[in-house]
Amino acid sequence: MATVTPAFKQITSGLRFPEGPIAMPDGSVILVEIERGTLSRVTPDGKIHVVAKLGGGPNGAAMGPRGKIYVTNNGGFKWVERPGKLFPTTQPDDYAGGLIQVVDPDTGKFETLYDSCDGRKLCGPNDLVFDATGGFWFSDPGKRRERDMDQGAVYYAKADGSMIREAVFPIERPNGVGLSPDERTLYVVETTTARCWSFKLSGPG
Repeated sequence: MATVTPAFKQITSGLRFPEGPIAMPDGSVILVEIERGTLSRVTPDGKIHVVAKLGGGPNGAAMGPRGKIYVTNNGGFKWVERPGKLFPTTQPDDYAGGLIQVVDPDTGKFETLYDSCDGRKLCGPNDLVFDATGGFWFSDPGKRRERDMDQGAVYYAKADGSMIREAVFPIERPNGVGLSPDERTLYVVETTTARCWSFKLSGPG
């Protein structure tokens, strides 16, 4: 049997801890750079353009209603840099909490949609996924400090800023989130345990 080796081509370099890539209709890719604190666009020729300087630590991105990009901002990290590599460590000294931000990719204008739930500040939103109704699930693993760390949670929120609720708590360092094709199951993976949880859903949120 013949072995097929996929061809990979490096488009660009120098991104500062990229995550959350979104393929755009024009062939570009919009992504977050966590260490740089930006939402950035990489064009097919490899050029990097800053869409918005969001601050903190933009960690995940997804296309939402009305062509807006929704960003989970973890509030930032302290970083350790080695030749060719960046390592996120603990909560930074200028940490002010986690955010859900909404960005217009055409103008770069952005706003904070959520920074708390039921009076408790978001700690470190990580990843998000939209459902067919336009609402979204997102993970929040919290922050690590020198001697302690937060407990993680999973939230559901509406894209218009009208509702946010805590759906799962506690959960250990939740990272990636995804929905089954029929949207009846939510999947959540934990970074430190390598476990993948499935949660049966009866409806949106």
